[in-house]
Amino acid sequence: MDLSTVFFCLFSITSVIYIIHLGFYLISASLYDVWQQHRMDKVERNQTIRMYHPHVTVLVPAHNEEKVIARCLNSIFNSTYPNFDVIVANDASTDGTKQILKLYANLHPEHKLRLVHKVINVGKGEALNYVLRRYVKSELVMMLDADSVLTPAAIERAVTYFADATVAGVAANVQIINEHTTLSILQKFEHMIGYRAKKAYSLTNCEFVIGGVASTYRTSIVRSVGFYDTDTKTEDISLSMKIVAKGNKAHRVIYAADVMAMTEPVETMQALFRQRYRWKYGSLQNLLKHKDLIGKNDGGFTSMLTLYRMPMAVLTEALLFLLPFTWIYALYLTMSEKSLLLLFGAYFTVTVYMFMTLWYDEHLSLRERTYLTLYVPIAYFIFFVMDFVQIIAITLCLMKFRRLTQKEGAASIWKSPERIGGQVAVLATQGGSSMKEYTHE
Repeated sequence: MDLSTVFFCLFSITSVIYIIHLGFYLISASLYDVWQQHRMDKVERNQTIRMYHPHVTVLVPAHNEEKVIARCLNSIFNSTYPNFDVIVANDASTDGTKQILKLYANLHPEHKLRLVHKVINVGKGEALNYVLRRYVKSELVMMLDADSVLTPAAIERAVTYFADATVAGVAANVQIINEHTTLSILQKFEHMIGYRAKKAYSLTNCEFVIGGVASTYRTSIVRSVGFYDTDTKTEDISLSMKIVAKGNKAHRVIYAADVMAMTEPVETMQALFRQRYRWKYGSLQNLLKHKDLIGKNDGGFTSMLTLYRMPMAVLTEALLFLLPFTWIYALYLTMSEKSLLLLFGAYFTVTVYMFMTLWYDEHLSLRERTYLTLYVPIAYFIFFVMDFVQIIAITLCLMKFRRLTQKEGAASIWKSPERIGGQVAVLATQGGSSMKEYTHE
């Protein structure tokens, strides 16, 4: 077999996999929308579900968040849900975060707000664990990063999913706060495409990733799996995978398209590299931890998880290494055949998919859709930047493969990225009562 044949095979296999997945995401996501509408109608008709108001704790980990912490709290206390409290785990902030939290509590004594200040920087995972072990007594717990904001109905809508006893965790629909930069637009498109995939995974019960923004869990489940792991770089993925590893038929983690939250984008390429390297490293750590789920023949797991989702998660990382070769081969075919048909076909397919993803997003206003549509024709080329970042990230990870297979104190400290701050349109404060403060070494 000559080199040209090898390249052709690699190119064909990669292209077929991506095309099949685009079709799978389109069809399954559309079916998810039908299921979601049916579920919402059921919630409206079922008085038992509508009267299901378990106590929810919203837990906010914070480290040097003076620019955004008040905005985050304002969005929480604007919630329409009647039965919740808030705990802020301030992990050794060295800026004005502690002072802002105290001032906020004094200005709003009616809010159900507890402050837990730690003097030593123990890292996000351990800070969350500390509060979960000692102070969270509620049936449900929602984790919310300090640079993020909730929409008023987010908690109320998240709770309705837990009326189903098999649901253990719910991932929110996280959108990027508009900053009108090319990099933020890129991340906004990436989130929309990624969450369309999550619709497909939830519909077929093979999701295993819940992020840190507005993720909600049964507190009893979090306790049963030993809380967050502190030996990986992505404690949020680790927690959701531990829950799924208990058997995803009885412990489902699902994506909730109607549970809306917003988060800040990273603003520089350097910050994007750091973020994606951390995500990639943590994802690989957790895939290695739970590699026994691949192909597992057990009645507690769905075949879509063990025979499709887990193997595809590994294959997707491997396909990143083929991307440069497919680019080169596509250019070679274009030049040798003296035809732009191949490149145009790829551009057309991806552009149409992004256009459909944008206009099928039920949470964007007509103005937002129209504005983002202006970027769709160039989004295909912008995404090469993200591909490049991903390739560099996985290359750096595999250069440290021996460390990947070993436990490490990866989350022993944390550093928050530079925050943008500013205002978003959900900042009203209301409700609640009583505030308690705790300080610990």
